[in-house]
Amino acid sequence: MSLTGPYDPDNIFAKIIRGEMPAVKVYEDDRVLAFMDVFPQAEGHLLVISKASQARNLLEAEPEAVEDLALASQRLARAATKALQCDGITVTQFNGTAAGQTVFHLHFHVIPRWADRPLAGHASGKMEDSAVLQGLADRIAAAL
Repeated sequence: MSLTGPYDPDNIFAKIIRGEMPAVKVYEDDRVLAFMDVFPQAEGHLLVISKASQARNLLEAEPEAVEDLALASQRLARAATKALQCDGITVTQFNGTAAGQTVFHLHFHVIPRWADRPLAGHASGKMEDSAVLQGLADRIAAAL
């Protein structure tokens, strides 16, 4: 997909927000939802999505949505670092197919990192077991 075009209200993240698809939630308020990535690049990989914006990417986003996601991503990065005792953390965001974006709904990735563990490819790994994801979500949520 290009960087421009209409928002698809049937994208997977919109369905998760509406409760039509399951997600292992870590944090939610009226503007932001954070949940475990089912195809994690690393243990504890979180997705932080806007519930208030229909922007497909950062270039289209309202300043308030960017602020909400940035602050939530920071809070979740701190919690993941504390809960998982990782060596570092990657916070990233993709815009357009050429940049690796696979879901066209504004979102950030919060990915715990360890010096001795390689990072899996974006959206290319194996689907993680929901019980494993729930255990990680519980640990991260407890550290918020």
